[in-house]
Amino acid sequence: MIIFGTRGYLQQLAMLTLVCGNCGNPSAHGVRKYVTKFTLFFIPLFPISTRFRTQCTFCGLEQQITKEQAEGLLAQPVAPQQQYGQPQPGQMQGQNPYQQ
Repeated sequence: MIIFGTRGYLQQLAMLTLVCGNCGNPSAHGVRKYVTKFTLFFIPLFPISTRFRTQCTFCGLEQQITKEQAEGLLAQPVAPQQQYGQPQPGQMQGQNPYQQ
């Protein structure tokens, strides 16, 4: 008796801030890679299909994208995130930037 089948794998590639096409909010989007592999005796041997998707964390919309689009999103430079309580460049410590 030969036991064969398929199994799906999910890999989160990145979390990017993008403007959602559905809700219009700038929110975090997960870029994910779905791979379906052929298995023989429960051992994954080779991939059958690979899909790339993004999912909006605000409204939950999930959209399929091409491999080239996923690579383009992953190649974008990431802006450094501001940390609360840390002085920003050009701002002196001890001064409130909102007071005039």
